[in-house]
Amino acid sequence: MKRKLLALVLAAGKGTRFKSDKIKVLHPMLGKPMIHLVVDCVFTLKPETVYVVVGYQKDEVMQEKYSKPVEFIHQKKQLGTAHAVLAAKKILQSHKQKDLLVINGDLTLIRPETLKSMIKLHQKGCHAMTFLSAEMENPTGFGRVTYQANGLIRIIEEKDATPTQRRIKEANVGIYLFKIDSLLKALPKISNKNVKGEFYLTDIIEVMSKGDGSVGVYKAPIEQEIVGINDRYELAKAIEVLRQRKIMSLAASGVTIYDPSTTWIDLDVKIGRDTVIYPSVVLEGKTKIGQGCQLYPFIHLIDSRIGQGAKILTSTMIEESTVGRGAQIGPFTHLRPMSIVKAGAKVGNFVEMKNTVFGKGSKAGHLSYLGDSDIKDNVNIGAGTITCNYDGKKKYKTIIEEGAFIGSGTELVAPVKIGKDSYVGAGSTITKNVSSGALAVSRTKQTEKPGWGKKKRKK
Repeated sequence: MKRKLLALVLAAGKGTRFKSDKIKVLHPMLGKPMIHLVVDCVFTLKPETVYVVVGYQKDEVMQEKYSKPVEFIHQKKQLGTAHAVLAAKKILQSHKQKDLLVINGDLTLIRPETLKSMIKLHQKGCHAMTFLSAEMENPTGFGRVTYQANGLIRIIEEKDATPTQRRIKEANVGIYLFKIDSLLKALPKISNKNVKGEFYLTDIIEVMSKGDGSVGVYKAPIEQEIVGINDRYELAKAIEVLRQRKIMSLAASGVTIYDPSTTWIDLDVKIGRDTVIYPSVVLEGKTKIGQGCQLYPFIHLIDSRIGQGAKILTSTMIEESTVGRGAQIGPFTHLRPMSIVKAGAKVGNFVEMKNTVFGKGSKAGHLSYLGDSDIKDNVNIGAGTITCNYDGKKKYKTIIEEGAFIGSGTELVAPVKIGKDSYVGAGSTITKNVSSGALAVSRTKQTEKPGWGKKKRKK
C-alpha cells in the first residue's frame, strides 16, 4: 500500500569543520546554495510537505527563496540528528499513518532516481524504516553499518568505532524513511551515551531492528552520489561531480563543449543546441544562450541572455545584459549590468558599456565607453568615443539617433542628443544637442610656433 510522504531536511547545524562565518548549507555549488539542491531533489518525490529543520543562522536559511514553499521547524539546541527529528514531534503526531523521509542538508549529489527506488523498496517491503547505505572505497567521515549475529543492524559512528570497525566499507549515508507511527515509538529510546554526548538518529536503526517492524537497507547504486560535505575540500569534490553532470547533460542535448575540464557552467544556465563553447569559459547564474552561438576562450557571462547565432569573442565579460540575435561582442569587451545590444550589432575591442541600449546593426569597434545611453540603429561609434555621463553627483543620459556617425576621439557630455543621420567630427567635445543631418565640430583653433621644439631640446 502506497503511503503519503512528508520530508524533513536537517539544516540546523553550523558545520564547524567548514571554518566559516556562514552556515555550511548556504555555501553555493554551481550557483545554488547546498540546501536548495537537497530541497529541489526532495520536491521531485512529490511529498505533501517539505519541512526544513533550522537552528544556527536560522533567519538566513529561512530567508532563502526556495523553488517551492517549505515550512520551517526550529531546533533551539543542536544536540544531534535524532534531537532534530524530535523538534518535529508535534507535527508528526498528526501524520502517524504517513511516511517520513529524513535527509541531511548537505547530501547534494543524491539523485531523485535513487530516492524513488528507496521509497519503492520501503513501501513494498512494509518496513518500519529503511535507510540508505553505500559501499565506499573510502568511507572516512561516515558511520559504518554492522550486521549482528542475532539479526540486529547497528551503525557505529566513526568517532566511536574501533580500528577494525573503521575498515568496514559499507557506510550509512544519512537518508532515512520511516513509518511515522513507528518512528514516534522509537525516538524516546535513543540515548546520548557516546563520545559527543549527542542523540544520533543512526541509533534508531538498532532500536527499530529490535522492535516489531522490519528494517530495510537500500544500497546506493552509484558511490559518486554519496559525498558528505564536511570541509572545503569535500565541497570542491562535490562541485566537480555536479559540474561534470551539467556538462554531460548539455552535451547530450546538442551543445559542443571542447574542453570540459576548463569549463564552468552553473546549474541554472540554459544553452541551445549547436552552440559551441571553447575552453576556459565561465557561465554563471541564470544565463541563457540561444542556438548556434559561439563562445570563445576566456569569456565570463553572469545572468545574461545571448541571442541565436551570436558570437562572443575572447576575453569578454557580460553581466546582467542582453545580446541580440547574430550580434558580435569582443574581444576584450565589458558589458556591465542593464546593457542591451540588439540584433546584428558589433561591439569590439576594449569597449565598455553600462546601462545602454545599442541598436540593430550599430557598431562600436574599439576603445570606447558608452554609459547611460540610448543608441539607435545603424549608428557608428568611432574609436575613443566617451559618453561623459557623471558630474560627480548625478548621472545623465546620451541619446544618439538612427544612422548617426560619431568620429573618433569624441566626448559626448550628457545630457545630450545627437540627431538622426548627423555627423560629429573627430576630436570634438559635444556639449549641446546636434540636429538631424547636421555636422557638428568642436575643436580649439590649432596654433603652431616655428622652432619651438628645437629651442626646447637645447634647454
